[in-house]
Amino acid sequence: MGKLYVFDHPLIQHKLTYIRDKKTGTKEFREIVDELAALMAFEITRNLPLEEVEVETPVSIAKSNVLAGKKLGIIPILRAGLGMVDGILKLIPTAKVGHVGLYRDPETLQPVEYYVKLPSDINERELIVVDPMLATGGSAIEAIHSLKKRGAVNIKFMCIIAAPEGIEALQKAHDDVEIYVAGLDEKLNEKGYIVPGLGDAGDRLFGTK
Repeated sequence: MGKLYVFDHPLIQHKLTYIRDKKTGTKEFREIVDELAALMAFEITRNLPLEEVEVETPVSIAKSNVLAGKKLGIIPILRAGLGMVDGILKLIPTAKVGHVGLYRDPETLQPVEYYVKLPSDINERELIVVDPMLATGGSAIEAIHSLKKRGAVNIKFMCIIAAPEGIEALQKAHDDVEIYVAGLDEKLNEKGYIVPGLGDAGDRLFGTK
Protein backbone atom coordinates (compact mmCIF):
# COMPACT_ATOMS: atom_id res chain seq x y z
CA MET A 1 0.00 0.00 0.00
CA GLY A 2 1.28 3.48 -0.90
CA LYS A 3 2.74 5.28 2.07
CA LEU A 4 0.98 8.33 3.51
CA TYR A 5 3.00 11.32 4.69
CA VAL A 6 1.25 14.07 6.65
CA PHE A 7 3.47 17.14 7.01
CA ASP A 8 3.70 18.58 10.50
CA HIS A 9 6.13 21.42 9.73
CA PRO A 10 5.05 24.53 11.69
CA LEU A 11 5.19 26.83 8.65
CA ILE A 12 2.97 24.48 6.66
CA GLN A 13 0.46 24.19 9.48
CA HIS A 14 0.47 27.97 10.02
CA LYS A 15 -0.28 28.72 6.37
CA LEU A 16 -2.87 25.97 6.20
CA THR A 17 -4.89 27.78 8.88
CA TYR A 18 -5.07 30.93 6.75
CA ILE A 19 -6.35 29.22 3.61
CA ARG A 20 -9.03 27.44 5.65
CA ASP A 21 -10.37 30.81 6.85
CA LYS A 22 -13.37 31.86 4.76
CA LYS A 23 -12.35 35.53 5.21
CA THR A 24 -9.14 34.97 3.23
CA GLY A 25 -9.60 36.61 -0.18
CA THR A 26 -8.62 35.31 -3.60
CA LYS A 27 -5.28 37.14 -3.86
CA GLU A 28 -4.06 36.03 -0.44
CA PHE A 29 -5.44 32.51 -0.90
CA ARG A 30 -3.56 32.13 -4.17
CA GLU A 31 -0.32 33.43 -2.65
CA ILE A 32 -0.52 31.07 0.33
CA VAL A 33 -1.28 28.03 -1.84
CA ASP A 34 1.81 28.95 -3.86
CA GLU A 35 3.89 29.14 -0.66
CA LEU A 36 2.47 25.87 0.66
CA ALA A 37 3.32 24.10 -2.58
CA ALA A 38 6.93 25.29 -2.33
CA LEU A 39 7.21 24.17 1.28
CA MET A 40 5.72 20.79 0.47
CA ALA A 41 8.01 20.40 -2.55
CA PHE A 42 10.96 20.95 -0.22
CA GLU A 43 9.78 17.95 1.81
CA ILE A 44 8.75 15.70 -1.06
CA THR A 45 12.17 16.03 -2.74
CA ARG A 46 14.09 15.17 0.43
CA ASN A 47 15.36 11.85 -0.96
CA LEU A 48 16.45 12.94 -4.44
CA PRO A 49 19.83 11.35 -5.29
CA LEU A 50 22.99 13.45 -5.22
CA GLU A 51 26.37 13.19 -6.90
CA GLU A 52 29.67 14.75 -5.87
CA VAL A 53 31.39 17.38 -8.03
CA GLU A 54 34.34 19.71 -7.60
CA VAL A 55 33.97 23.48 -7.74
CA GLU A 56 36.55 26.20 -7.38
CA THR A 57 35.75 28.64 -4.59
CA PRO A 58 37.60 31.98 -4.16
CA VAL A 59 39.81 30.14 -1.66
CA SER A 60 40.26 26.54 -2.78
CA ILE A 61 38.72 23.50 -4.47
CA ALA A 62 35.57 22.17 -2.79
CA LYS A 63 33.94 18.80 -3.15
CA SER A 64 30.21 19.42 -3.09
CA ASN A 65 26.91 17.83 -4.10
CA VAL A 66 24.48 18.46 -6.95
CA LEU A 67 21.31 16.66 -7.98
CA ALA A 68 22.18 13.48 -9.83
CA GLY A 69 20.26 14.26 -12.99
CA LYS A 70 16.92 12.91 -11.76
CA LYS A 71 14.23 13.99 -14.21
CA LEU A 72 11.14 15.42 -12.55
CA GLY A 73 7.68 16.19 -13.84
CA ILE A 74 4.85 18.16 -12.25
CA ILE A 75 1.34 17.13 -13.27
CA PRO A 76 -1.43 19.44 -12.01
CA ILE A 77 -4.98 18.17 -12.16
CA LEU A 78 -6.91 20.98 -13.85
CA ARG A 79 -8.00 23.38 -12.83
CA ALA A 80 -7.19 23.79 -9.15
CA GLY A 81 -3.86 21.97 -9.42
CA LEU A 82 -2.53 24.91 -11.44
CA GLY A 83 -2.39 26.93 -8.22
CA MET A 84 0.41 24.70 -6.91
CA VAL A 85 2.69 24.61 -9.96
CA ASP A 86 4.57 27.91 -9.66
CA GLY A 87 5.49 27.28 -6.03
CA ILE A 88 7.13 23.97 -6.98
CA LEU A 89 8.88 25.46 -10.03
CA LYS A 90 10.52 28.07 -7.82
CA LEU A 91 12.46 25.23 -6.21
CA ILE A 92 12.77 22.97 -9.26
CA PRO A 93 12.81 25.26 -12.32
CA THR A 94 13.99 22.51 -14.67
CA ALA A 95 10.99 20.26 -14.02
CA LYS A 96 8.67 19.65 -16.96
CA VAL A 97 4.97 20.34 -16.52
CA GLY A 98 2.15 18.21 -17.91
CA HIS A 99 -1.59 18.63 -17.48
CA VAL A 100 -4.51 16.32 -16.83
CA GLY A 101 -7.95 17.88 -17.16
CA LEU A 102 -10.77 16.31 -15.19
CA TYR A 103 -14.11 17.53 -13.93
CA ARG A 104 -16.40 15.92 -11.42
CA ASP A 105 -19.88 15.02 -12.61
CA PRO A 106 -22.18 16.76 -10.11
CA GLU A 107 -24.65 13.86 -10.15
CA THR A 108 -22.37 10.82 -9.93
CA LEU A 109 -19.35 12.60 -8.33
CA GLN A 110 -17.22 10.60 -10.80
CA PRO A 111 -14.32 12.19 -12.75
CA VAL A 112 -14.56 12.78 -16.49
CA GLU A 113 -11.32 13.25 -18.47
CA TYR A 114 -11.33 16.07 -21.01
CA TYR A 115 -7.66 16.97 -21.58
CA VAL A 116 -4.25 15.30 -21.24
CA LYS A 117 -0.94 16.85 -22.34
CA LEU A 118 2.28 15.32 -20.99
CA PRO A 119 6.06 15.43 -21.51
CA SER A 120 7.10 12.88 -24.13
CA ASP A 121 9.45 11.09 -21.73
CA ILE A 122 7.16 10.58 -18.72
CA ASN A 123 8.33 6.97 -18.41
CA GLU A 124 11.78 8.33 -17.46
CA ARG A 125 10.56 10.93 -14.97
CA GLU A 126 9.58 10.98 -11.33
CA LEU A 127 6.13 12.56 -11.52
CA ILE A 128 4.44 14.61 -8.83
CA VAL A 129 0.69 14.82 -9.38
CA VAL A 130 -0.72 17.88 -7.60
CA ASP A 131 -4.22 18.94 -6.60
CA PRO A 132 -5.11 21.06 -3.56
CA MET A 133 -7.85 18.66 -2.43
CA LEU A 134 -8.24 14.89 -2.17
CA ALA A 135 -11.93 14.37 -1.43
CA THR A 136 -13.50 11.18 -2.82
CA GLY A 137 -10.21 10.34 -4.53
CA GLY A 138 -11.90 9.92 -7.91
CA SER A 139 -9.98 12.64 -9.75
CA ALA A 140 -6.60 11.58 -8.37
CA ILE A 141 -7.27 7.93 -9.18
CA GLU A 142 -8.30 8.75 -12.75
CA ALA A 143 -5.40 11.18 -13.29
CA ILE A 144 -2.86 8.60 -12.13
CA HIS A 145 -4.54 5.95 -14.28
CA SER A 146 -4.17 8.33 -17.26
CA LEU A 147 -0.45 8.67 -16.55
CA LYS A 148 0.12 4.94 -16.12
CA LYS A 149 -1.62 4.00 -19.35
CA ARG A 150 0.71 6.44 -21.12
CA GLY A 151 3.83 4.84 -19.66
CA ALA A 152 4.47 6.53 -16.29
CA VAL A 153 6.02 4.24 -13.69
CA ASN A 154 7.21 6.53 -10.87
CA ILE A 155 4.40 8.66 -9.43
CA LYS A 156 3.79 10.59 -6.22
CA PHE A 157 0.64 12.46 -5.27
CA MET A 158 0.70 15.74 -3.35
CA CYS A 159 -2.28 17.67 -2.00
CA ILE A 160 -2.92 20.27 0.66
CA ILE A 161 -6.01 18.79 2.33
CA ALA A 162 -7.31 15.22 2.20
CA ALA A 163 -10.27 13.28 3.55
CA PRO A 164 -9.76 9.76 4.95
CA GLU A 165 -12.15 8.40 2.31
CA GLY A 166 -9.98 9.80 -0.49
CA ILE A 167 -6.78 8.46 1.05
CA GLU A 168 -8.28 4.99 1.37
CA ALA A 169 -9.64 4.97 -2.18
CA LEU A 170 -6.36 6.20 -3.68
CA GLN A 171 -4.28 3.68 -1.75
CA LYS A 172 -6.60 0.87 -2.84
CA ALA A 173 -6.54 1.90 -6.51
CA HIS A 174 -2.82 2.72 -6.75
CA ASP A 175 -0.89 0.96 -3.99
CA ASP A 176 2.46 1.96 -5.50
CA VAL A 177 1.86 5.73 -5.20
CA GLU A 178 3.14 7.66 -2.18
CA ILE A 179 0.72 10.32 -0.87
CA TYR A 180 1.85 13.62 0.65
CA VAL A 181 -0.64 15.90 2.44
CA ALA A 182 -0.50 19.00 4.62
CA GLY A 183 -3.77 18.36 6.43
CA LEU A 184 -5.74 15.15 6.97
CA ASP A 185 -9.31 16.16 7.76
CA GLU A 186 -12.28 14.52 9.45
CA LYS A 187 -14.59 13.26 6.70
CA LEU A 188 -16.62 13.98 3.58
CA ASN A 189 -20.13 15.41 3.82
CA GLU A 190 -23.12 14.22 1.81
CA LYS A 191 -22.12 16.52 -1.10
CA GLY A 192 -18.60 15.10 -1.29
CA TYR A 193 -16.92 18.14 0.28
CA ILE A 194 -14.12 17.76 2.81
CA VAL A 195 -15.07 18.65 6.41
CA PRO A 196 -13.85 21.02 7.79
CA GLY A 197 -11.84 21.59 4.58
CA LEU A 198 -11.61 24.99 2.94
CA GLY A 199 -14.47 25.01 0.47
CA ASP A 200 -13.90 24.69 -3.28
CA ALA A 201 -10.18 25.26 -3.93
CA GLY A 202 -10.68 26.09 -7.60
CA ASP A 203 -13.30 28.75 -6.86
CA ARG A 204 -11.16 30.28 -4.15
CA LEU A 205 -8.04 30.29 -6.33
CA PHE A 206 -9.68 31.84 -9.36
CA GLY A 207 -12.46 33.93 -7.83
CA THR A 208 -15.31 31.94 -9.35
CA LYS A 209 -18.47 30.49 -7.87
